Amino acid sequence: MPKKGEAFHRDYQLRIVAWEVTRSCNLNCVHCRASSNLGSYSQELDTVKAMEVLEQIRELGKPIVILTGGEPLLRKDIFALADYGTKKGLRMVMATNGTLITPDIATKTMESGIKRVSISLDGATRESHDSFRQVERAFERAIQGISYLKEQGIEFQINTTVTKYNLYELEGILNLAVRLGAAAHHIFLLVPTGRAKEMVNQELDAQEYEDTLYWFYQQQNTVPLELKATCAPQYYRIIRQEAHSKGEKASSKAYGLDAVTRGCLAGISYCFISHDGIVQPCGYLELNSGDLRESTFADIWKNSSIFADLRDFLKYKGKCGRCEYITVCGGCRARSYAAHGDYLSEEPLCAYYPVGSN
Repeated sequence: MPKKGEAFHRDYQLRIVAWEVTRSCNLNCVHCRASSNLGSYSQELDTVKAMEVLEQIRELGKPIVILTGGEPLLRKDIFALADYGTKKGLRMVMATNGTLITPDIATKTMESGIKRVSISLDGATRESHDSFRQVERAFERAIQGISYLKEQGIEFQINTTVTKYNLYELEGILNLAVRLGAAAHHIFLLVPTGRAKEMVNQELDAQEYEDTLYWFYQQQNTVPLELKATCAPQYYRIIRQEAHSKGEKASSKAYGLDAVTRGCLAGISYCFISHDGIVQPCGYLELNSGDLRESTFADIWKNSSIFADLRDFLKYKGKCGRCEYITVCGGCRARSYAAHGDYLSEEPLCAYYPVGSN
């Protein structure tokens, strides 16, 4: 537990920025945090301003910059932005639904310096994935897009949003990721924002959440790819608990990089930029922490009062505030906000009770 006045990350080194370069999207996914559609979003940052933002991010280090959306491939200057960030020394990656990838797009992806592409698959079959994405042939086109990336030697990962709807398919999706030759499989536990507010009854309950994360942890040594749980900070508690049960320390050598990071990174080593230049702690926690049309990225990162709150674990409430795993988990701040209207309240879908709690 942190002591009074003590911070966990004193320097709050920026490691990851997710940037919604466009909100426009060619799909209509049931869980979309942004309620995206194939419309025109007039407030998107133009090319000149976007490149200026990349310069400002570079002033704080060399974080991973995730070009996301919406569907980032609908932005006409996407590869110019990727190329510019690459030349500035940033690690540029892209998150896409995969349906718009053609041989030409794959070539441009490689040439722009994008290091990895994430493809979203929320079902192990055409029927289940297309139902989730609400567009026919979304599965078929995503798989075809992956084949084009492989032809160019571009590393890719599979992202999956987990709900009651597709929980039974999670093992099948993981096996599919292995067969496709993915570098990683990242699971995202549903956060009820955007269109996903209508899916609140599809959230896993606390015990299902715990059981799913424990199952996912057990797959670490059974598949030849990297596994990572996102929007699921309890996973990082589970890693420490498992190490402790074996009389071990959760070292990176024995437990991978997850042993030396923490759960919720929002405002601590990660932030999100919306399509209209608003900086948020994360994409699911829609709190205006600064406007890039009015302030610099560095000023927002260093001086946002919301970020300052998230970095002060002594302000966390409920069982999160009492938890001995606060510095490695932190609870999902977006889920807390969605459930309680308070981003510092306790994580509503955590089955763990801190030592000493009733």
